[in-house]
This record gives sequence, structure tokens and C-alpha cells, in this order.
Amino acid sequence: MKIGFIGLGIMGKPMAQNLIKQGFDVTVFDINETIVKQLKNEGANGAKSPKEVAEKSEVVVTMLPKSEHVQTVVTGESGIIFGAKAGSIVIDMSSITPVVSKQLAAELKEHGVDMLDAPVSGGEPKAIDGTLAIMVGGKEEVFEKVKPVLEAMGKDITIVGDHGCGSMAKLANQIIVNVNIAAVSEALVLASKAGIDIKKMYQAIRGGLAGSAVLDAKVPLILERNFVAGGRIDINAKDLSNVMETAEALGVPYPLSSQVLEMYQELIKEGKAADDHGGLIQYYEKLANIEAKVISNDREKRGS
Repeated sequence: MKIGFIGLGIMGKPMAQNLIKQGFDVTVFDINETIVKQLKNEGANGAKSPKEVAEKSEVVVTMLPKSEHVQTVVTGESGIIFGAKAGSIVIDMSSITPVVSKQLAAELKEHGVDMLDAPVSGGEPKAIDGTLAIMVGGKEEVFEKVKPVLEAMGKDITIVGDHGCGSMAKLANQIIVNVNIAAVSEALVLASKAGIDIKKMYQAIRGGLAGSAVLDAKVPLILERNFVAGGRIDINAKDLSNVMETAEALGVPYPLSSQVLEMYQELIKEGKAADDHGGLIQYYEKLANIEAKVISNDREKRGS
């Protein structure tokens, strides 16, 4: 099967590499020509535009930052829609609004092209090892056709409904993840202010009801002061903005999501847009005037 892949960023690059490793014939495009060259050296074919990718592919995967980027790549000048053959399939794995997903699916269908919205969760580590959770919206028969493609990039793959449902599931996922990170940050800063060894506290609570994938993924990095992005603050702020837009359209309240979004916006103003979203703890640390960190061995010895 000939696969096109557009968007070779933090997530897209390892996802495309996994497709190459699984033996698919992959054609890639990104505005970063250095990454395109790297993947060509790893066995991919290069393209100069989304249109060219579509011309060379049966299935085109997009992994892009925002709704407007996906719209441009799909329907803009030299977009996928102008190169895709009838019967081909577009899988958008970006995190965009359900409204845009439905619009793009309808426009592609007019050209005889099927679409799935299939956003992912798991961050860069799971993109690298090919174990992403993938939430799919679209037709069951289309999903079955491209299931081997999705299985090369993910582990827990679920079709949750028709067009837009994958994007909606991702919004729900982002609410839970980001509000959870905020709760973890608040707890760590409170414990640090009280003088508790937060590394020991983490070990004490992770097996109980407070334990979560977020807790285990983020606390070790926070303790190392490692905010290298697996999920960037600005991208997660974008996701929460999508939550707000969708919630407003549906008349649903979003008090927690809106507060976390405000925290992210403050950090973006402070130049931390590219930090991992675990860096949200820095917002709390600034308010409390303390850094949440592991108690040193010397201090432990003095206290014993």
C-alpha cells in the first residue's frame, strides 16, 4: 500500500518512521526540508507539495498543529484534494475541532475521497515506539481498509463513531490530561511548601486512587526539571481552545478547562510555549515562590 505522510514534527516524524519500518511505500512532505531529507535517507520518497503526495499515494496521513493547517493542506492551493484519486483515503491524525473534521470529510467526499479523523494520545514516547492510542471517526468500512496502517503507529485503536467523533474523543482526552497535569502540579507544589519529600510522596500515592498514566508520565520528568516537549504547552493550549469553542457551541460549561488554558497562556507570555505541558508546574511554583524538587541526600541526613 502506498502511503503519503504530511507533517513531520515531534509526533509526525516517528509515526512516519514506523510506517517505513513496517515496509510501507511512504512519500513524505513537510516545510522542514531537512527532516524530509532525513526520512528519504531512511527509505521514504520525498514530495514538493501535498498535491504531489496525494498523486503518489492511496492513503494520505496528515499530522499537523492546527485546524487551519489541515484545511490548507487538504483544500488549499496545491492541496491534497487536487491530487487525490477517487477511492483514496485521507487520515487526519491532527488534533482539530470536530466541526472542521466534518467539513473536510464532506469536501473530500465530493471528490470521491474518503476521510477518517484519527487523533492520537500518548505523546512523543508512544509515537516513537508505535503504541499510540488512536481515536477514529468515520465509516467502519473505510476504517477496516486502513487498519493495518493505523496498527503500524498505534496499539489501542478504537472507532468511536462517524466523522468528527474521533476529534471529539480527543477533546475529551485533552480535558482529562491537562486538568490532571494541573492537579498534579498543584499537589506537588503544596507538598513541597510543606517540606515533604515529593519523590517519596509520589511513590506513596501512585498505587492508590490518585495513580494515573499522567502521574507516572509527568512526575519523574518534573522531578528531573526536564521540560523538553513531548506535548508542547502551546499545542495543548490550542487543544483547550478547541475544547472551549466546541463546548460553547454545544452549551456545555468548561470551568476547569478554561482555568488551565489561562495558566498555559501565562506561561506562553513568559516564553515557555515550547516547554512540555508538564512544565505547567512552573505556573504554580511562581505563585508559591518555591521550586518543587527532590530533597537532597545531604538534607535527608541532616534531618535524620
